[in-house]
Amino acid sequence: MPGALLKVSAKSSPNAVAGALAAALREREGVELQAVGAGAINQAVKAVAIARNYLKASGIDAVCVPSFVTVAIGDAERTGISLKIERRPLPESQSIESSAEGETPTTQERIADPSFRGALGETSA
Repeated sequence: MPGALLKVSAKSSPNAVAGALAAALREREGVELQAVGAGAINQAVKAVAIARNYLKASGIDAVCVPSFVTVAIGDAERTGISLKIERRPLPESQSIESSAEGETPTTQERIADPSFRGALGETSA
């Protein structure tokens, strides 16, 4: 089954794109996202991050390979970014069932974790 092509604009909802991406990755080995412009690329990258969370319950992870692409828009050609997304089995250490408390930590919990803050080069005040 060939991969799907999803075109993302600056006005695209990252949650909607993530839902389409997750649904496509459950059925196919790969999906391509195309975006032209900083706003569209931002929405596409956020959608990939959100889709990874959607796919965890299915034991699927997603990897992303970016590249440049030329896209025809009307009579003009523009350079954009292509994000080729491929599915992979979720590593056991990252599965929802294998977390210590049975829940994935929230962003706030990760940021509050001193080991995470150290990884960012921050020190406690």
